[in-house]
Amino acid sequence: MIGVGNGVRVYLACGVTDMRKGISGLAALAQDRLRQDPTSGALFAFRGRRGDRIKLLTWDGQGFCLYYKVLDADFSHLRQFRFIL
Repeated sequence: MIGVGNGVRVYLACGVTDMRKGISGLAALAQDRLRQDPTSGALFAFRGRRGDRIKLLTWDGQGFCLYYKVLDADFSHLRQFRFIL
């Protein structure tokens, strides 16, 4: 488990994100869709179509970090979760 530091802003991208996107594509989404600077140190969360894949993008001061998580079948109740801003 990777902890988020105190005071770190977390932005959740509403809707579905193409999980084939890499760092450049997700950084562009953070800038264009969320209207935030991807190098601000904030954490950006993106959800896949089926709801079982999550990508987190952040800037650590030296470069981008991309975390990718595939949820197990035991987390099927989270697949129905919708982010509402």
